[in-house]
Amino acid sequence: MAVASNLLRLLEEIPSGVKLVAVSKFKPAEDIMAAYTAGQRRFGENRPQELAAKAAALPADIEWHFIGHLQTNKIKFVIPYATLIESVDSLHLLEAISAAAVAQGRVADCLLEVHVAAEQSKGGFTPEEAVAVAASVADYPGVRLRGIMAMATNTSDMARVRADFRRAREVQLSCGLPELSMGMSGDWRIACEEGATIIRIGSAIFGSR
Repeated sequence: MAVASNLLRLLEEIPSGVKLVAVSKFKPAEDIMAAYTAGQRRFGENRPQELAAKAAALPADIEWHFIGHLQTNKIKFVIPYATLIESVDSLHLLEAISAAAVAQGRVADCLLEVHVAAEQSKGGFTPEEAVAVAASVADYPGVRLRGIMAMATNTSDMARVRADFRRAREVQLSCGLPELSMGMSGDWRIACEEGATIIRIGSAIFGSR
């Protein structure tokens, strides 16, 4: 099956120690199971209700990463299922996740989304804000910060993409956090060269949406 062969080909290329999140948003359970049967256990979703429904229907050992913009009124759908919330893009959201996790008797593992791209449409903390938030993580008892997430500028200029990833790596190091999630189907190789510990790949596994 194409999904399995795409995945296995990709895994042969990914450097040792880099974790692959198969971005399964909008994809049916059959496609996820094709990747699962081929050995993949880490999947990414960007809609809370879709994540909750898939988590309930699919094998319990799947690690679900939430990778989309998260509205505070949808946190309740994510906290019980997400192994990692990758897209914490504001202090307000961080506070709300912490409160919801405490209320559910949980601690939510999270990444801070940092804005390094040359596009105002992309969200996230500035690098300076991310460092400050990481230093004050004790203020959020329901959250465990694991690292930084970033998206590069949407451009064919790979020098710009590399510079964005390099800046994200600098932020991760300044925060003293272990994980750096960056790189997608078109630029993951550069992301790995610049220090990514997590890459998020969808179309190269599941085909275009």
